[in-house]
Amino acid sequence: MQALIFRSSQPFHKKKHPSTPNSRLLTLLAATLATTLFLLFLFRHTLIDPNNHCIPSTTAVRLTDSESAIATQFDDTPLTLVTILHYATALALPQQIKGEIRRAFDVLQSLAPCNFLVFGLGHDSLMWDSFNPRGTTLFLDEDPKWTLSSIQRFPILRAHTVRYPTRLADAKTLVTSYKRDCGGATPTGHALKGDWRCMLALSNLPNDVYDRDWDVIMIDGPRGYFPAAPGRMAVIYSAAMMARGRRKSGVTHVFLHDVDREVEKQYAREFLCMKYRIGGIRKLWHFVIPPVVNASDISHGFC
Repeated sequence: MQALIFRSSQPFHKKKHPSTPNSRLLTLLAATLATTLFLLFLFRHTLIDPNNHCIPSTTAVRLTDSESAIATQFDDTPLTLVTILHYATALALPQQIKGEIRRAFDVLQSLAPCNFLVFGLGHDSLMWDSFNPRGTTLFLDEDPKWTLSSIQRFPILRAHTVRYPTRLADAKTLVTSYKRDCGGATPTGHALKGDWRCMLALSNLPNDVYDRDWDVIMIDGPRGYFPAAPGRMAVIYSAAMMARGRRKSGVTHVFLHDVDREVEKQYAREFLCMKYRIGGIRKLWHFVIPPVVNASDISHGFC
């Protein structure tokens, strides 16, 4: 802000008058007030989350009358009915087409209640949650503001904000260097948690991600369509490591969306493995990945 300059009508004198105790006190008070306001400004614009990550603070978003009405229904109305009400009145539709949705729907119906991990929080999130009644569905998204607004609209959702250490522009370098930088034993015993050396390992997720075996993983985020975007490289790698490190019996179903993009295809072939692909439709590939004895041993690759 441009400073305001006041010109006195009195003659200008080069000689300075000595400051009085009152003027020094006023100067000190003004400096203290300015510092306090600055600190309040910083505090208002940042907050520390439970995992000690500094993330932007967001205020409550303004909901439409329809969104507010739906948000209040979650206390005493079955989830399926609220979901029908939402999609009957919503202008924004799910990102995937009917055939893609049906592929994951059939798997969820065969396994539900199950543990369902979704990378990406979108207009289809309420739908995915309703497909897994009585199960655990968890969403991970990169945008704190969008995550907050989604939870306000749909209080039933469980979601966390994730910060990705990668950029799409680095995809080629990361896929050729992971055997050198990734894998090996971690201090926590989990194949991902605490693997700080590996840029592809999501090593600092909330604990409830590591504490479960995920029966179904949907990869539909984060953004991956411009060079500075985080891309889905780390998610694909980490999903493969979760599936390999599964502790209970059974396999992990992994769905990868947007395989029309080259990075998604390349990383799917490298980490999810085409021999584990059992089908797909349009831009969605479906993998069924079994656990391995030592998930951290990636010296010979994944496939």
